[in-house]
Amino acid sequence: MKYMCFGYYDKSKFEGMTENDRNNMFDSCWEYDDHLRANGHYVSGEGLHPSEDAMTLRSNSGKVATTDGPYAETKEQLGGVLILDARDMNHAVQLMSQHPSLKYGNSWEIRPIADMSELMKASEQRRKKRQ
Repeated sequence: MKYMCFGYYDKSKFEGMTENDRNNMFDSCWEYDDHLRANGHYVSGEGLHPSEDAMTLRSNSGKVATTDGPYAETKEQLGGVLILDARDMNHAVQLMSQHPSLKYGNSWEIRPIADMSELMKASEQRRKKRQ
């Protein structure tokens, strides 16, 4: 089963780190990604630009409204995502509990990825009938 792991960090804490500490953190994190990859658990992962670069979209009375920045103002912000392949949630927690970023005060939210393939097939069939 696949799990989406959302990595959160405290921006002020990150900015207060020395360059050497940041390099050590990134090196240890990517080394762990290599470990996950070698053991068949790493599916994909990406870092994100800071929340100041985000754009939030909402629907308001049928019109799409945009707002600069993230959806919510929080101390921690989403810094990246990682997709794992694990047996179950316990296994995903076990794998992510070893992630080196936790030692630097970061946190991870883990969510099962929903298999939407049957819903997509049904939608495709409905749309074909409408044509």
